[in-house]
Amino acid sequence: MFSKYLKTLSILKKFLFINFVIFTIIGLFTLVYLNSIQPNLIKKKSENHIKIINNTIDNLSRLNVKFESDDIRRFLFSTRFIFQNLDRVIFFDNNLDLIGDTDTLDLDPRSFSTRIDEIEFESLNDEKKEQNIEEKNINIDQEKHASLKDTLQDYSKSDKFGNPYTFIQENFNQFKLTTIKDVERDGSIVGFLAITEIANDIKTATDERKAFVIRTAISVGFVILIFSFVLSRYFIKPIQNLVNYTKFIKEKNQAKSNIDNLKNRNDELGLLSNSLEDMTNELQKRVTHAENFSTDLVHEIRNPLASLKSASEILQDTNDKDQRLKLIDILSHDVQRIERLITDYSQMLKDEVALSKEKMRKINIEPIIQSVVDDYNNIHKVKRDIHVKYENDGKEEYFINGIENRIEQIIANLLDNSISFSKKGSSIFINVSNTLENKVSVKIFDEGQGFKEKDTSKIFNRFYSNRPDKFGQHSGLGLNIVKNLVDLHDGEIVASNRVDKLGAMIEIKFPSI
Repeated sequence: MFSKYLKTLSILKKFLFINFVIFTIIGLFTLVYLNSIQPNLIKKKSENHIKIINNTIDNLSRLNVKFESDDIRRFLFSTRFIFQNLDRVIFFDNNLDLIGDTDTLDLDPRSFSTRIDEIEFESLNDEKKEQNIEEKNINIDQEKHASLKDTLQDYSKSDKFGNPYTFIQENFNQFKLTTIKDVERDGSIVGFLAITEIANDIKTATDERKAFVIRTAISVGFVILIFSFVLSRYFIKPIQNLVNYTKFIKEKNQAKSNIDNLKNRNDELGLLSNSLEDMTNELQKRVTHAENFSTDLVHEIRNPLASLKSASEILQDTNDKDQRLKLIDILSHDVQRIERLITDYSQMLKDEVALSKEKMRKINIEPIIQSVVDDYNNIHKVKRDIHVKYENDGKEEYFINGIENRIEQIIANLLDNSISFSKKGSSIFINVSNTLENKVSVKIFDEGQGFKEKDTSKIFNRFYSNRPDKFGQHSGLGLNIVKNLVDLHDGEIVASNRVDKLGAMIEIKFPSI
């Protein structure tokens, strides 16, 4: 279900959706982390309180201190430095009456005197002063003690009774942590001990982490927005332009696309745009080529068909035996011509399909040409006493980027064409050499009549054939196929008459590697 939903989204929406999911998951873990910070810090301080409470209870039991105001005050005076890192330590009896408070010591300036022994002696014997200090302390903290007593009452009735219990008092500028525990002696509760500490550091640490997370979330969200803009502006929009370009081509829309702007980019999208346009132009060229070829083929077939129709109509109306034989020869000739056109056209289509599947590679054309020459010598030297001679400029390697069987087809078609114009007992020469332009030149000379055309480039056109004595025996596609194969290899082909003697010369130049 999730994958199906993603497939329906655009790239930008997928990016935002995935980031939202990841951001949400990270946010949940962050919330869990933030919620665990304060409890962990409270737990650490609570453990310290519990440790002090247990030690204090042990000392009270060991020193046999009674849970009375006088004994507790003596104990606090003698052990006040134990509690100096705590804000307040409070003692209550089992009736929840206040019997000791470290704040009382703070109210007595003599408690900080260097003459500790004298202070303790005078303090313990000065009951009136102690009573005044206690009354003053109680008046100051009356509301705080009342609140703590309420908590102690709830604690004594709860299932947590007997174990240390920590609770929090928090306002806008203070975070107070209080731990209470009952004091048991000889199986009965004799009082309660409470430790209160101002733990603003916990609140500060929690607030700092929350602020950091919020700042980080805002920063990440801002980065995602910037990246989304860049993704949309420089990647998704150009891709959409390419999609629109393909739609224009498909619908043959003449509207101008933005692919020209994309082609000027120096990144992968620029390369893709150029490649897509080249592919489109090549496909359009092939479509145009096929359309023109089909049109030419229909035109070429129309002539023999018209001849067939005329000859068949005349054949029905004539009784002259000789005329009937001539008409039958014409019919046979036209049928063969149509068959040859269709066969050559079919072969040409097969060759084009095969060419789209074949790959160029580095090849040495010298042994390929030598092999074709040997095959033709074995065949045509016996049939018509025509000899094909091969020579080069003394090298044994002529490397080009090409397809081996297509090079064979080029040489074979050119040799077939030269042999068809050659007389019995004549020779055909093939010369291979390297040119100054870093190209491999292949020249084929024959001893025929040469070209009658002033513009020899027309011999490479489709269906062109200048053979009055052999009309209809050639489709006119052989040299056109050669021209297409040479173009496939990024080569050049030219035809001319020989200068030294009667005959024709065709030269092909392939880029050398």
